[in-house]
Amino acid sequence: MSTRRLALFDLDHTLLPLDSDYQWADYLARTGRAGDPEQARRRNDDLMERYNQGELTAEQAAEFMLGLLAAHSPVDLAAWHEAFMAEVIRPAMQARPLALVAEHLAAGDLCAVVTATNSFVTAPIARAFGIPHLIATDAEYRHGRYTGRIDGTPSFKAGKVLRVNQWLAAQQLSLSDFAESFFYSDSTNDIPLLEVVTRPIATNPSPSLRQTALERGWQVLDMFDHLEDHKS
Repeated sequence: MSTRRLALFDLDHTLLPLDSDYQWADYLARTGRAGDPEQARRRNDDLMERYNQGELTAEQAAEFMLGLLAAHSPVDLAAWHEAFMAEVIRPAMQARPLALVAEHLAAGDLCAVVTATNSFVTAPIARAFGIPHLIATDAEYRHGRYTGRIDGTPSFKAGKVLRVNQWLAAQQLSLSDFAESFFYSDSTNDIPLLEVVTRPIATNPSPSLRQTALERGWQVLDMFDHLEDHKS
């Protein structure tokens, strides 16, 4: 077995004290880029609530979130995302998560963000943390536009395990090739991936994941000074 280690990080409420998907939709809504602002914000809040209750499928989330991408040109989306990074994401990046990532990178660990949020929203955020690899829900892109549909398997619940295994296989690797494999997550949605690594770490966990971690003897890590939005 190799002495190399694998470090996987969920993003929302794990490395960030907010939900980037929710905040991106909110940013588009309040800047008038998602149709009627109040209607868009109500839809966004409803999706967040259903996610919190474990009642939301990846396809249901994508219908709204990826629809926001399909409604605009990639040129406009890229410009808006730069402003979103400056106004919302970078001010929310806190010292302890940045230090945790830096520690894994300095140790030579293979590091990746593994998130259900789509890759358009999260690729610049992963880069901002210095994490070289991203496994996210991919937005289908055809003929120079986003279509509003998911491309391939969503990086959500058990889909995260499948996507991680596919990513490793493309490098002629598997989870068993690593001396240690870490996964940091806040959500019970990520229990399938937490169960297959050697070091599951409940990070800023929701109450239900905190309880599961205590029952299973998993490490619990709290890193945030405050939360920017609310997610159970």
